[in-house]
Amino acid sequence: MSTFKTPSANPTSPSPFKTEIPRRVVEIPGGPTRRNDGPAVPAGAALGSATDMRKLIVGRDISLSGEITACDVLVVEGTVEAKLRDGRNIEIAESGLFKGSVEIDEADIAGRFEGDISVRGRLRLRATGRITGSIRYGELEVEAGGQLTGDIQVLGANVTKMAHGAAE
Repeated sequence: MSTFKTPSANPTSPSPFKTEIPRRVVEIPGGPTRRNDGPAVPAGAALGSATDMRKLIVGRDISLSGEITACDVLVVEGTVEAKLRDGRNIEIAESGLFKGSVEIDEADIAGRFEGDISVRGRLRLRATGRITGSIRYGELEVEAGGQLTGDIQVLGANVTKMAHGAAE
């Protein structure tokens, strides 16, 4: 049986807990301004406006499973087993693993992806990135060392072929 010890109530002994976290402002040129104690605010927008970015970060050693909706940006540093639809951007860090299906505007993969991925815009695969499964993309950028394995197709290729065949 384990024992949990609480911090001493003696005011003269140093507390192992910090009572306040310093606040800082992060500014991205042309992008949102963010304080680490509140939501991201696009440049020129009022706090709490409907245009706030919806971002989910799954940190290292954290596992998440299920369906992800209403997420503009997903950052995966841990493990995610999910279905993600209609997001804007997914970023998989070197330490990250995503298993499942994704329909997204942009993707930047430095870790592992296993499943079905459909990227309407640019799919960027870093040198440490590995994608296995069904891969659809509008544009593809692969750094030396990046690996793609599975069924790989350019989005719109079938549409172009059908339109060309119908014109004849």
